[in-house]
Amino acid sequence: MKKKTSVYILRAILFSGTFISLYFVPWILIKAWILPLPNNIEGQLEQSLNFGFDGMIVYVEEAGKEPQMYAAGWHNKEMKIPAKPDALFCIASITKLYVAVAITKLTHENKIDLQKSVASYFPEYIGHIEYADQITIEMLVKHRSGIPNFTDQNEFWQNPPSNRDGAIAYVLDLPANFKPNTSYGYSNTNYLLLAKLIEKITGKDQFYYIKEKILQPLGLTDTYGSNKDLDLDRVMSGYYVGIDKDQKHKDQGMFATAHDVAVFLRALNDGTVFQSDEQETYSSLYEYNHTGLAAGYQSIAKYHEDIDTVVIQFNNTTDFNGYQWNLAEIAYSRILKIIRKNKS
Repeated sequence: MKKKTSVYILRAILFSGTFISLYFVPWILIKAWILPLPNNIEGQLEQSLNFGFDGMIVYVEEAGKEPQMYAAGWHNKEMKIPAKPDALFCIASITKLYVAVAITKLTHENKIDLQKSVASYFPEYIGHIEYADQITIEMLVKHRSGIPNFTDQNEFWQNPPSNRDGAIAYVLDLPANFKPNTSYGYSNTNYLLLAKLIEKITGKDQFYYIKEKILQPLGLTDTYGSNKDLDLDRVMSGYYVGIDKDQKHKDQGMFATAHDVAVFLRALNDGTVFQSDEQETYSSLYEYNHTGLAAGYQSIAKYHEDIDTVVIQFNNTTDFNGYQWNLAEIAYSRILKIIRKNKS
């Protein structure tokens, strides 16, 4: 009798646990996954807007075909301006691809030595960045430096810095996350240091070098280093859930159209952005696709070799405490399914 009672109690506990766990399931993500797949990209954009995005842009560039551009929702919801496929957008960490190419080119110009240490270029960081004398430039590019990520520091969000040095200051004198080159740790600080290095070596703004060596040769004229260099009316408004202020007024790095990002990404993947043996060096350093996340802006930029297609997606709504990023990834994956389905 006692054995049967124990079994019933165990079953009751398991059932209760299952029921309670279901309460915490992110049903909005499950719903986004299981909804019937629309027949076209326009249908997927409209479907995605129902999950809290204010606006979306998608750019599809399939080899041998005219690029297709899509937009849904709002370019500026307060002014009721519909989304525009040629709008400028904050591309956030997609910028790292451009920086990695710039470092590659400077290496082949014999202006940067990938094996030199951070301390050799920036002696002022000795004693303030742990292992500064052991961390190489190559480790910065590869995210193998162990330097803490400034965006992981609470003070960064409570009191955002006004410039690059201010951001780097948030990690000075902190212990390393790991010894150099013993692990991988994505850190935005690495790329702030690389930006400083480019400017120190060239004597000019980082973006000036990117424009001269990467954008101009590709004929790209709709990529900008800062929101101070462009017409803000062309920028898609960025919305951060719970904050009323339009995030396009914040200087969060590079801005570009989906078209410009797609052309760059195609050139990166087919090697036309490189000269001579630069691509071999780049391949040993960094990746060929990237995503971006900043307040009010989410972006995905990827080349898909199996269908020889570049797909760029911009979403202008973020909620760091919610599921907006997951929903953006789901939308992107479903758009890819539509593209593949329509090709077959």
